[in-house]
Amino acid sequence: MTGVKKFRISTPYLLLIPGMGFLFIFFILPLFNLAQTSTQTRVGGGDTGEYEQTWRFANYFDAFVENREQFGRSFLYALIATVLALAIAYPLAYTIAFKGGRFKNVMLVLVIAPFFTSFLLRTIAWKQILGEEGFVVPTLRSLQIISESTTLTSSAFAVVMGMTYNFLPFMTLPLYASIDRIDPRTLEASGDLYANGFTTFRRVTLPLSMPGVVAGTLLTFIPAAGDYVNAAILGSPQTKMLGNVIESRYFKIVDYPTASALSFTLMVSILILVTVYVRKAGTEELV
Repeated sequence: MTGVKKFRISTPYLLLIPGMGFLFIFFILPLFNLAQTSTQTRVGGGDTGEYEQTWRFANYFDAFVENREQFGRSFLYALIATVLALAIAYPLAYTIAFKGGRFKNVMLVLVIAPFFTSFLLRTIAWKQILGEEGFVVPTLRSLQIISESTTLTSSAFAVVMGMTYNFLPFMTLPLYASIDRIDPRTLEASGDLYANGFTTFRRVTLPLSMPGVVAGTLLTFIPAAGDYVNAAILGSPQTKMLGNVIESRYFKIVDYPTASALSFTLMVSILILVTVYVRKAGTEELV
């Protein structure tokens, strides 16, 4: 019986082995390799692609100073896209949860339907939508909102719109899961206590849905800050994000130390921001 009891106790740890092994091989080891590469120095001149370990931590400072504009732009675009996604997704998730009825499952399928299409194709579609051949620009011009010479592609507006659309499901699904768990009787009780609709939302619905808000904003902001596809397709050299710089350093300039330093700095910056945000948001009920 003692052997059986020990086996039962060790079973959960045995089940962790495949997952921990996967994380070690495909996350921990690449992370160590990234850190090691970030302190190397190029050997010789030109584009030899040969580096030696010199523990040059100044690579981090040089990379940040040289690309500080892209750093700020990445976090700014990600923040704007997250706020816009929250403004769009919250009413959508609320409607699906409380007003969807028998069409709730259909509406959820429509939310995740973009996942069945390539991320790249969705971004290219936005380039066509916002281009001269699309319906947005001619409509805005006919309403005299923009001038005849104004274009929407190759702009910060296009990049943010593409990011908002592509990451919208990541915001909607956690919000729906959180709102759907709210007992409608709590809303009815608020009305019985003479609270109007806005007060009920502010004092009851929003606090109870905060776990979904926190989860959705994290799932949107984190990939948006490191995105480079939207900026590459919908933007211009003036709207480059840090992901575009890292991609260029790795595959075009072949400057592995700078690219690694930028990647590590971006990861640490996001980790710090997320930690502060989670602590300030108070997510002890985020389960």
